[in-house]
This record gives sequence, structure tokens and C-alpha cells, in this order.
Amino acid sequence: MNHIRRADATFSTRYASALLAVLVSSGLVVAHAAAPPPALPELTVTADRTAETYAVGDTVGWSFARAPGASRRDYHFTVRRNGLTPVAAGQLSFAADKARIALVAHEPEMLYVEITASDAPKAPLLLGAAVAPQQLQPSLPGPADFDSFWKAKLKWLKSVPANPLLSPSASGNPDVDYATITMATVDGAHIHGQIARPRAGNKFPALLILQYAGGPYPLQKQWVVDRAAQGWLALNVEPHDVLPVEPQAYYDKLPARIKQYQAIGRDSRDRSYFLRMYLSDYRAVEYLASRKDWDGHTLVLLGTSMGGQQSLCTAALNHRVTAVIVNEPSGADANGEAHGRLTGYPNWPADDPRALHTAPYFDTVNCASRIRAPTLVAMGFTDTTAPPTGIWTAFNQIPGPKEAVPMVDSPHNNYATPEQQRPFTDRSEQWLQALRTGGAPSIPAR
Repeated sequence: MNHIRRADATFSTRYASALLAVLVSSGLVVAHAAAPPPALPELTVTADRTAETYAVGDTVGWSFARAPGASRRDYHFTVRRNGLTPVAAGQLSFAADKARIALVAHEPEMLYVEITASDAPKAPLLLGAAVAPQQLQPSLPGPADFDSFWKAKLKWLKSVPANPLLSPSASGNPDVDYATITMATVDGAHIHGQIARPRAGNKFPALLILQYAGGPYPLQKQWVVDRAAQGWLALNVEPHDVLPVEPQAYYDKLPARIKQYQAIGRDSRDRSYFLRMYLSDYRAVEYLASRKDWDGHTLVLLGTSMGGQQSLCTAALNHRVTAVIVNEPSGADANGEAHGRLTGYPNWPADDPRALHTAPYFDTVNCASRIRAPTLVAMGFTDTTAPPTGIWTAFNQIPGPKEAVPMVDSPHNNYATPEQQRPFTDRSEQWLQALRTGGAPSIPAR
């Protein structure tokens, strides 16, 4: 999934005229050279700006140098606006083993660069840059009845008793209590998860962990036990109605349909698979808030990819949430491809009007404007699974305190190196430490 989709090979004449160069830079001084990417290790790349964020009208550029002793192969590049629309293309032209790509940006957007070697079947080198990303706006207005739709669905959920059932077992840590948990939800379905808390003490800040796409797969005990050892009342829930800690053979034998869950009900907002998922997440928040060992003050949502998608929309629906921390959340800008924007997972089909009518009710862009809690959002500039254009668009709708964490070199997290993800991992732990001790994260002024 981590490659830029091909689109019409004809690129914008406006951008073609703005293409300044595939030109020689014989006197290049490398001030901020990124580590050679594994895709094309014979090239080193230097962005014009360390943060790779530009204003409208700026020249966006990258300089390239061949590694000593590298072969003289040819390289083709394509620049795409918002991951979808080609705006420039050509061959890197080297002199003295140095070359350059540069173009003028004319509007708020994300730019993707894909570079391939003509004689080597290697993965492409991907580069990204943001142009006035905090000005990106939704492709379409949200549904007029968004709030009334969710009010009715939450009323439905509340008509079903949760009946939580805990099954304690050994945590593997003498200082932590652990159990699996089952709760009832709508349509006769169940919520399954795992919960852990420090053995000593009476009141704890709560952390709800929401899961990424795929599988279904088993939850790992350490995901909650390690957080409980830090001082959290930690709950992790499955996004599916499946048991949480079974052997892999159990998940392998699940019906094929559940493994394609993102397509279930996508033609109806009342049957969408994400409806029950979001309602289950809402119930998990309510359960944490009902526990006598919750401190009554801090309730944090934490999620990556589809877990981030769930976190943003759950925080919009349930204002007991006091902070949201998400990494490369999926589910943004569902109608984006009709407007020249790559949308990514859950891959709502751009050619299906019914799906595009359903998706906005579960779109993080439309949820974001209803979030009241402080929110940390990370986006990978070369991510095509959860493209940064949609994430920035959702981020821009959040009215309250918020912090963006641009990860310039990062594709989606499951393809990324720890170093590419470090801006999020470091900053999220800083937020969690502040929140766990009853404080508030220090958010830089925008």
C-alpha cells in the first residue's frame, strides 16, 4: 500500500510552466542531508527547508547527490499534488553528481515526489512537502444531519445495558492487575478487550487504546500491562466482535467477510461497519468513566491509523474525553478523490455514490469540528495509506487546543522506521507523562 498511486500522466500546464528546474547545482552545500533512504541508497537528498513546510508562492525544492562510487543510472521523478494529481515529471539531470527538483507552489497542498531508478526494480524513493497545510479545508461540507444522526444512534446504544464481565488472569507483572472484559452493544454484538491497573492505589487516570486496521488479530497483554505499570487505568478494545486473546489459529479461521470488514455496509450509514465500531468505542469511554478507580479527571484516547480514526470520532461523540493522541489517523476526506486528493484507508470507493453518501458520517474531517479535548495529531508526509492532506484537513477543523506533529520522512507507521516515527513517539510520550501526572501538555503557539 505504501506507494503513490498512478494517475493521468499529463500534468498541469500551470505547474509545468512553474517547474523551475531539473537543474545542476554544482556548488551545493549540504546543510541538512537526510539519511540515505533504503529504496535508493545511492542518492542522498537535501530539502530546501528542514521542516519541508512552505508558504503559497514559495519555491519547493530538493537537491540530490550521488553517493561516491554509485552507478550512473537514470532516475525518473513525478511530483503529485495531494498524492493524486501529477503536476511535474521528468528525468533527474546530473552534473558533478548533483541534481535538483524545484517548483513553485500555488495553493495549500501536500506535494509528493516519487523517484524511480530506470534500471533497478527497487521501491521508489518518496519525498513530501507541505504548502500552507493549515489552510487546507474539506472537499465538501459535512452532512447537515450529522449531529441528529449520531444523537439517535447514541440513544440506541444507551437502550442496551452494557453488562460488563471481567475475567481476571495473571498480568505477568506483580504490580499490575489484569483482566479481559466483555460488554454488550447494539445488534446483539459484544465488545471485547483487556484492562489493567496498578495493584497499589485507589484512583488512576484512564487511557483507552483503540486498534489499527487489519486482521482481526489478538490483542497483546503488554499493551495494557505496560501502561498500567506507568500508572494508568488502561483499557484496550477490539474493533471487532471477536475474542481478544485467542491463539492465531482462531483469527485465521474467522469468516472471510469479517476480514473485509471495511466494505460491510458501506452503502448505508445505518449498516456501516464503522457505526458499531464507533458505538463500541463510545461505550468503552463510558465504562472507564463509571469505574470507581478512575480519578474523575483524566481520560485519554490513544490510537494509530484506524485507531486514530476511532479516537478522533469517539472524542467528537463523547465529551468525557479529556485528551486525544493519534498517529497518522485514517478515515479522512472520504470524498477527496473526486476533488484531486488521495484519500487512503478505508478506501471508500470514489465511483460509488452510495458509499460517498455514507462515508461522511464516519469521516474524521466531519468529526474533528466537534472535538473539545486537547489533541495531538501526527502525519507522515509520504504516507499513502492515511494521506497527510486529509489528516491536515481534519486537524484544521479541531476548534480547541491542538498540536500537529509533521513527520517529514515517514510513510505509514507499519512501513516506517523507528527514526521516521520518532517525532510522534517522543512527543506522544511527553503528552502522556504530563497527563498521567494530572498536568496539561505544553502546546506550542500556532
